[in-house]
Amino acid sequence: MHPGKDIKFSKGEELKDKKIVLCITGSVGCIKSIELARELMRHGGEVFTVMSPWAQKLISPMLFEWATGNPVVTELTGRVEHISLAGEHDERADLVVIYPATGNTIAKIAAGIDDTPVLSVVTSALGAGIPVMVVPAMHSSMYKNPFLKESIEKLKKNKVIVIEPRMEEGKAKIEEPQIVLEHIIRRLYKKDLKDKNVVITAGPTIEYIDSIRYITNRSSGKMGVHLATESMRRGAAVYLIHGPLTVSPPPGIFTVGVETSEEMLRSVTELLNKEDVDIFISAAAVSDWKPSKVFKGKISSEKPFKIELKPTEKIIDRVKSISPELYMVIFKAEYNLHERELIKKGYERLKRSKADLVVVNPLDKEDSGFQSDFNEVIIIDRRGKERYRGKEKKKEIARIIMDIVSSEIQ
Repeated sequence: MHPGKDIKFSKGEELKDKKIVLCITGSVGCIKSIELARELMRHGGEVFTVMSPWAQKLISPMLFEWATGNPVVTELTGRVEHISLAGEHDERADLVVIYPATGNTIAKIAAGIDDTPVLSVVTSALGAGIPVMVVPAMHSSMYKNPFLKESIEKLKKNKVIVIEPRMEEGKAKIEEPQIVLEHIIRRLYKKDLKDKNVVITAGPTIEYIDSIRYITNRSSGKMGVHLATESMRRGAAVYLIHGPLTVSPPPGIFTVGVETSEEMLRSVTELLNKEDVDIFISAAAVSDWKPSKVFKGKISSEKPFKIELKPTEKIIDRVKSISPELYMVIFKAEYNLHERELIKKGYERLKRSKADLVVVNPLDKEDSGFQSDFNEVIIIDRRGKERYRGKEKKKEIARIIMDIVSSEIQ
C-alpha cells in the first residue's frame, strides 16, 4: 500500500467510493490543502490533486502525491488529464473542489477562461455536470472588489457551490478544512431523509436545588449530536433540543438550548405543535427526579440540609399524543442488569411510550455510554425484533440507527 493511503477509512466511510478532485491555486492558504486531502481520505474518499503553476511555486506537488497516493496533475499532456478526471464518462469525479481559490481563478471561471490545468478541469466538470465547489482565499480588499463579487454571484447562479471565507486579520481566509470536509460530505452523502423533519433531544438536563446548585447526570450529548449530524447529512432538516453539551453541533442544525427537564419538555411540545415532524429521537438523558422546592439564593453550607425529590414528567410519554404519526426512537439506559432483563425493560418502555425503536444501552460496560466515544447497544423495533447489537463508536451507532429508521419510513 502507498504510504499516503494507510489512513483511508480511519475516521469513517462517508466518502466511500467517492472520487474527489482537489484543485489548488496560488494562495498561501494552500498549506491547508494537505490537511483537507488527508481528511477526505480518512473518511474514505479517493483524492486526485490538480495544481496551478503558481500553486507549485508555493508548495511541492510531491507532498500531495505522498498525501493522496495518486499522481499530481501539474500540466496537461496527451493523456488529457482534465477529461480523464472530469469528463463525460463512468470513471469521472463525483466532485471538484478548488481549495484555495484565488480571485484570479474565480474571475476566470466566471469568464469562461481556461489557461491552467485547474481551469481546464473546472471547465470540463461544468460541461459534464459534475458539481464544483469553490473556497475563496485572498486579502479582504480584493474580496470586496465589486467585479469579483459579480463573478462569485455568477458562479452561484450557475450552481457552483461557494464556501464563503472567514474575515480575519484583514484577509478573506479560506474556511477551515474540517468545515469544508463537512460541506463535502453533505454534498456527496446519501439523501434518503431528504425533505424529512427530524427532532432530536441530546445531553443532560439539570434540576436546580437553589439559585447556583443543581443535580444532573454525566451525559455528554455526543450520541445526540452524532444523530443530528447523520440526519442532516442525509438531507433532513434537523432540530436539536439540548441540555449542556461537551461537544458542539455542526453548522446547519437548528438548535435550542435548555437546562431543566421542564424546559426541554416545553421546547419539544412547542416544536411538535408547530412543525410537521417526521422523526423524533429521544437521545437526551433527561433527569428522572427534581427537587420538590427550589430555594432562592444560596443555601447555607454550615449545617445539614435535606432535599426531597419528586419525579419529572416523561417527555417520551407526551410525544405520540401530540404527533401520533411520527416515527419515534427512544433510548433506555440501565445499570448492572442481565441481558435478558435489559431487553425486557427496553421493550416494555417502547410499548408504554408507543415508540417505534428502542436503543438499549447498559451503563456498566467498560468504555461505553456516558462521556465515552463508544456505545454498546441492542436495538429492538416495535415488533420485538432485534435489529442490531454490538459496540461501536457513537458516530457509527448513529449511522446504524438512521439506516434502520430510513428503511422503516420509506
